[in-house]
Amino acid sequence: MNCLVTGAAGFIASHLCRRLLKEGFKVVGIDSFTDFYPKRIKEKNIKPLRKDENFEFITGDLNDLDLKKILKKTNYVFHHAAQAGVRASWGDNFSVYLKNNIEATQKLLEVAKNRNLKKFIYASSSSVYGNCPDLPMSETSPLHPFSPYGVTKLAAENLCLLYCKNYGVPSISLRFFTVYGPGQRPDMAFHKFFKALAKGKQIPVYGDGNQTRDFTYIDDVIDANFASLKKGKVGEIYNIGGGTRKKLKDIFPLLENICQKQVRLARKEKQKGDMPHTFANIEKARKDLNYSPQIKLRDGLKEEWLWTKKLYSS
Repeated sequence: MNCLVTGAAGFIASHLCRRLLKEGFKVVGIDSFTDFYPKRIKEKNIKPLRKDENFEFITGDLNDLDLKKILKKTNYVFHHAAQAGVRASWGDNFSVYLKNNIEATQKLLEVAKNRNLKKFIYASSSSVYGNCPDLPMSETSPLHPFSPYGVTKLAAENLCLLYCKNYGVPSISLRFFTVYGPGQRPDMAFHKFFKALAKGKQIPVYGDGNQTRDFTYIDDVIDANFASLKKGKVGEIYNIGGGTRKKLKDIFPLLENICQKQVRLARKEKQKGDMPHTFANIEKARKDLNYSPQIKLRDGLKEEWLWTKKLYSS
């Protein structure tokens, strides 16, 4: 079977490509190497994949590529390409989010509607919930995105559903909750924290640290993607959380223990668009996908710490 993975050099998608290749799939990966974070990190992600004879890599923007040609022999699409980041999505940057998150998704779906795909799996985000009154958040909870980024992720999610209902594109959306682990993007909290500790610097903390997150280890997210390929119900949306909800300020003693370094905090003003809490109800994913997060927070953080130390020592 042939898979297309967009955003293939990114954090989650590069892990997904490795899993698909391991399971015997042929994979075409696309990435435009946007300048949201250093290209060298994405190059590290993609380097081992390039050596696999069942992997083809295409550098380019989904808005400009010949998607009809690329999807001609595709059975499964994993659409992970997006302009990430809540804090950077305001102001003039919003046009970039429109192009990469909404327009690119629509172009891909336009081509997909004329292909006999088995599944079109869209990587969505807990950011679509925003200031949701429900904790835990379920797939039927109110959606009030709290950032322009969240708005674009929800819009793309809706496009997937529209093309499913109107044209039969077999779409499924997965809402990921704070994914962490080796390869995590440098704009994300744990990467920032570990980088600061590796370099002996202060850890930047936005707000009072009482905000909570449902942390999900990368391997569990990949399991959910793979389960969606086999078991996911077309037209459905699934929360993919890690089952570990923590206050940010309660993470620091754990980091000190793992890294054997003293945490020094640099308090910063709360950022616009940052959600106060996330917490996933994953019962639907448990039922349909047999999803059950396996990795404990401490174990996952140890793995990310080892990866981060290696990254910044080279």
